[in-house]
Amino acid sequence: MGIDDTRVSDNTLLVHDERHSEGAVAPPIYQTSLFTFESYQAMVDRFSGASTAPVYSRVDNPTVSVLLDKMCQLEQGEAAAAFSSGIGAISNAILGQVKSGDRIVCVEHVYPDTYRLLKGMCARFGVTTDFVDGRDLAAIEKALPGARIVYLESPNTWVMQEQDITSIAKMAKAEGVTSIVDNSWASPIYQKPLLAGIDLVVHSASKYISGHSDTVAGVLVGSKPIIDKLKLDTTPYLGAKLSAQEASLLLRGLRTLPLRMQRHQESALIIAKRLAEHSSVTRVHHPALAPVSYSLLKGYGGLFSFELGDEKNVPRFCDSLSLFRLGVSWGGHESLVMPAEASINQSGEHRAAVDFGVSPRTIRLFVGLEDPEELWSDLSQAFAGA
Repeated sequence: MGIDDTRVSDNTLLVHDERHSEGAVAPPIYQTSLFTFESYQAMVDRFSGASTAPVYSRVDNPTVSVLLDKMCQLEQGEAAAAFSSGIGAISNAILGQVKSGDRIVCVEHVYPDTYRLLKGMCARFGVTTDFVDGRDLAAIEKALPGARIVYLESPNTWVMQEQDITSIAKMAKAEGVTSIVDNSWASPIYQKPLLAGIDLVVHSASKYISGHSDTVAGVLVGSKPIIDKLKLDTTPYLGAKLSAQEASLLLRGLRTLPLRMQRHQESALIIAKRLAEHSSVTRVHHPALAPVSYSLLKGYGGLFSFELGDEKNVPRFCDSLSLFRLGVSWGGHESLVMPAEASINQSGEHRAAVDFGVSPRTIRLFVGLEDPEELWSDLSQAFAGA
């Protein structure tokens, strides 16, 4: 007997599955490249669309399908697609809907690879992008007419600014513009943009969905017509498929997602509030410290940033840390630090930093699952050593 996912909490939904073969509590890993048919007619039925039997793991795999069902239930969407990376999901979502001459409206401070995709590949194919302040509804409304996509990231990557998702979704629908939100920061536990009218949600599943820093993956969730069109016209040919093994790891991560999000939230808030009072910190970028009336967030994750005072040396501060490790990405069990100065100096990204106004003294923190008091002690000694 299955559960009614419309009547249970996310906590219960993520722990309980439909029954698997042999009474297994975890879904089998279908480690196979292809699936055979019992008869000629069975193959014809599948190719004609009369059957949904799996054909080839680049296109469909039963283990991946279990993951997609869970993501649809979590985000309360109709259909989903999985990819081998977050940028794989983003590129499929964007490239699958634009053609030469189209225009995209994108909020500032997005994930750098999203920025490079829009300014690089899309521009080469004659697709232009207008970057606007995501907090400025008037600017977004002015830019929407004639656009193909409005791309949001709420909160966004470096300065954690939220957008008025509900209002933007409504304006986009009025103009016939497809709305996309990168929901990686909040996860479906703390934000469900589809319920606010957004057309398509993006997840870098490498982050909280995995939670163990051992999987690179991406997911799209949205309406069935949009996902079906992407699966028909785009995703089979870009080839960014998710493997059964990685889907299994993501399903494992989902089971503890609510518990981990709660711990990330509690620990990060402790540290963010202390940083806001520290004499060597000029600013802290955390949504909880500057709440907005239009927020859809039901909670906060472990990612935020702060700006180090001029009297402190950014490289020395970072090198003095021991529990916080220097590294990209986030969402796993370990605490991480990412200095904007290093990112700005990355090949090809300096222009993005100038456009977006991110101070080179900005340091992004991801607060993991370690003891928060010990993490604060690590930061304190780094301030002293900087």
